[in-house]
Amino acid sequence: MINLNNVPARRRSWAAAACGAAIVGATVPAPAQTGGTANTVASHVAAAKAAADDTWLILYSELCGGAMGFGGRASSLPPARGGPGGGRQSGPPPRDEWYRDPVKVFDNLYVFPTADVNAWAIQTSDGIIMIDATYDYSVKELIVDAMPKVGLDPRQIKYVVVTHGHGDHFGGAAYLQEHYGAHVVLSQADWDLMLNPPPAAPKGGKQGKAPAAPVTPPKKDLVAMEGQPITLGGEKVTPVMIPGHTPGSMGLIFEVIDRGKKHTAALFGGTILLAGAISDAGLQQYLHSIDHFKEITKQAKVDVELQNHPLYDGLEERLAKLRDRKPGAPNPFVVGKSNYQKFLDVQAECMRAAVARRVP
Repeated sequence: MINLNNVPARRRSWAAAACGAAIVGATVPAPAQTGGTANTVASHVAAAKAAADDTWLILYSELCGGAMGFGGRASSLPPARGGPGGGRQSGPPPRDEWYRDPVKVFDNLYVFPTADVNAWAIQTSDGIIMIDATYDYSVKELIVDAMPKVGLDPRQIKYVVVTHGHGDHFGGAAYLQEHYGAHVVLSQADWDLMLNPPPAAPKGGKQGKAPAAPVTPPKKDLVAMEGQPITLGGEKVTPVMIPGHTPGSMGLIFEVIDRGKKHTAALFGGTILLAGAISDAGLQQYLHSIDHFKEITKQAKVDVELQNHPLYDGLEERLAKLRDRKPGAPNPFVVGKSNYQKFLDVQAECMRAAVARRVP
């Protein structure tokens, strides 16, 4: 399996294609599976590959690689800081491993990226709506101190919409709440997860690891509801509940403007990193959530794909194209309505392969 984590950004499309070919041509591990099961897994993987086409090959290699037991870049990354218990590994990593400058992606939308997680800022006439807040250790330098680089004022942050209750997304929310009075918005299920996390593993427990350092959550604030938009300055961010990654993961739909032209963006805020770490019931719930989000985004005519984890959609490549964009050239984040639906199809088919692979 090609490790895309070690492939330069300009070569990842090629690497993902090679990786994809390896997945489709691979033999499903035996003897745990019958011939029928193996054929079912292969058919789902092939369907995912067809949906990926040339646009979503990295997503395909990540999710179907995990479904087939090969892993991908996600499986080669260090353990995530900010897992289900809201904890993280003790001490922040060196700044040069995670800091990236913010980028203006649309007339009203900015990304604040790290190596493994993104936050987004929607600028409105009455202030800023943040989507996620990254880690507790990164929020000040990555978001607050960097906002003036793209003409934003952190004092204008009015809402922080947290897509799900893991520490790499909510970690910085308490800082924004305390220093700027920002309202924090989560689903009720993930407020519960965040404020009542499962206990950390004891020191010397599994694999001899010390317990994760706790991340301070924000104070309980606003509860997001399906279909009820968060509104500021005439702009709306509409939550869609997509449980599976966490009990209250959310997708978000909102309008963006590119050189004066309106588009509809969606962010699927609970993409499962490794299918092998999720229960069968969790995968079935996740599949239902994808189908639900697919229906809602089709009705909304979504044509812009955004993510809160950059490894799934080639963020670095798209930002590079954006920097080199000529007048009249398309915005690389505008993928079209059909391609957005294919993005969800790749997720669904790879997860169906994961479910089928577990059948005795």
